[in-house]
Amino acid sequence: MKKFNQFLSYGRQSIDEDDIQVVIETLRSPFLTQGPKIKQFEQVIADYVGAQYAVAFCNGTAALHAACYAAGIGVGDEVITSPITFAASANCVRYMGGTVVFADIDESTYNINPEEIRKKITPNTKAIIPIDFTGQPADMDAIMDIAHKHNLVVIEDGAHSLGANYKGKKVGTLAHMTMFSFHPVKPITTAEGGIIVTNNEEYYRKLQLFRSHGIEQTDFSVMQGGWYYEMTDLGYNYRMTDLQAALGLSQMAKIDTFIKKRREIAAFYTEAFQNIEGIIVPQQLEGTNSGWHLYMLQLEGISRKFVFEQMRYLNIGVHVHYIPVYWHPYYRKLGYERGLCPNAEKWYEKALTLPIHPNMTVEELSIIVSNIKELLK
Repeated sequence: MKKFNQFLSYGRQSIDEDDIQVVIETLRSPFLTQGPKIKQFEQVIADYVGAQYAVAFCNGTAALHAACYAAGIGVGDEVITSPITFAASANCVRYMGGTVVFADIDESTYNINPEEIRKKITPNTKAIIPIDFTGQPADMDAIMDIAHKHNLVVIEDGAHSLGANYKGKKVGTLAHMTMFSFHPVKPITTAEGGIIVTNNEEYYRKLQLFRSHGIEQTDFSVMQGGWYYEMTDLGYNYRMTDLQAALGLSQMAKIDTFIKKRREIAAFYTEAFQNIEGIIVPQQLEGTNSGWHLYMLQLEGISRKFVFEQMRYLNIGVHVHYIPVYWHPYYRKLGYERGLCPNAEKWYEKALTLPIHPNMTVEELSIIVSNIKELLK
């Protein structure tokens, strides 16, 4: 087996001189924050996914929090989501005082199972937060049918799926609101950052209000004078900076190249592991084309912990995404117990994330594949 000289992370940003230059130019401009770059970045994202509106935030978690606010989630409301996700997908509901209801996953796609959603709906259900896990869109037609039948709001957590496709459409207009994340390991980066896209003007106005202290220019403030503003609700300082937006604008010029490379890497892995005993390769829902934020194997007949530790010893940054959310101590204290979502728990015990990011070389990929095959022996 071959050991890398330096640690190869499961994901990382792809930054070039163009990205660096636009940030430097912004540093020399009159605006470091709350300037023109933010609106430009929002428009580029909206145009790319085909949405009418986009509101940028300081990170994806803040964006999800704002979406729950716009949806009117509050104490006594239930929101259905997947347990296989980062904790923020559920935490945003708790921030608003709502109750998180976990629905089990589909064994082949690892995304939330619409049939399990149906089982969890009660008179208190207010919204659904499906996760586009690993970059693969959830079964949005089925989920939106459920939502329309029960008058529910759908907030698509697309933290992994900017650039992914669902039945010929880019993710971003399938749900009532969709969140994208711009953390360094995501499809594009603004260092930290997030955004909500929507076609609903009312949600758009609420999102804008929430990210900036709940402050707005009202008819009364216009009457008072140009300096006057009013805080009409309790909002937060969740605003993105012009530095972040400038980087995001430069990154968006390369997103299709980034996604193409991710898909090539995923195809390389799938071909290499397709018929290897002890390995299950990921499947895609018919009609979808993942953005491949993550590439995950399931291991059978061998200790996941053993493979993880051996690969880490070889400086290969395999990882595990994610621990079922309701296993975390915070959620256990709220009364959630193991056994709640059997498919999710069974999947978690076997899952292993392999490195995937646009700067990887064929040599690096070949070494990863060779080492895993050797460990399986």
